[in-house]
Amino acid sequence: MEYSACWELQKQLAKLRAMNEIPDTLLFVEHDPVYSLGANFHQSNLLYDNEFYESQGISIQLTDRGGDITYHGPNQLVIYPIFNLKDHGSDLHKWLRDLEQATIETVAAFGLSGTRFPPNTGVWIDDRKIAAIGIKVSKWVNTHGIALNCDNDLTPFKWIVPCGIDDYGVTSLTESAGREVTTKQAMPHAVAAFDNTFDLKLEKAELQQLAPLAR
Repeated sequence: MEYSACWELQKQLAKLRAMNEIPDTLLFVEHDPVYSLGANFHQSNLLYDNEFYESQGISIQLTDRGGDITYHGPNQLVIYPIFNLKDHGSDLHKWLRDLEQATIETVAAFGLSGTRFPPNTGVWIDDRKIAAIGIKVSKWVNTHGIALNCDNDLTPFKWIVPCGIDDYGVTSLTESAGREVTTKQAMPHAVAAFDNTFDLKLEKAELQQLAPLAR
């Protein structure tokens, strides 16, 4: 799904969640190639000019989430929890740590030991980031979320300074596990991890069920 279209869907669902018209909702998506720029973006972290990125088929999108710059593309599992944090502790620090925990449990399903790497938000395998996390919370409802590298091409990360961190690299489930791990394989483990971390029992919903609500 194109990034801006999905962002608009998130905003509409967040309004409904703030009014308790829908329950906590977890969106899974793969984006067309895009660099998303967070509120703390520094221009120097784009290493080439716009013409170069256009030639590589990568768009650039300014957003309202926290953090700096990251890449989204096909075969990367992007997870957007449209959750009301009033039901999950009303604590932004705890919320970020819980998102990390759900991601750590997801990668553990593939025999990998994901870790936190303070003060950097996200999940790491040794000294390489496997999942970036950037959020926006308004009226205690979350938008944006987690980008978990599965079987995606990691080359576009070399053309930026991911999350503004230039001392460490990135990795993926496929690279770290030494075998192909697709988004479809990762998704049920992510659902289970969210269920476990947030004491939920998520049920599958189809996008066409949500789209008419988000008008």
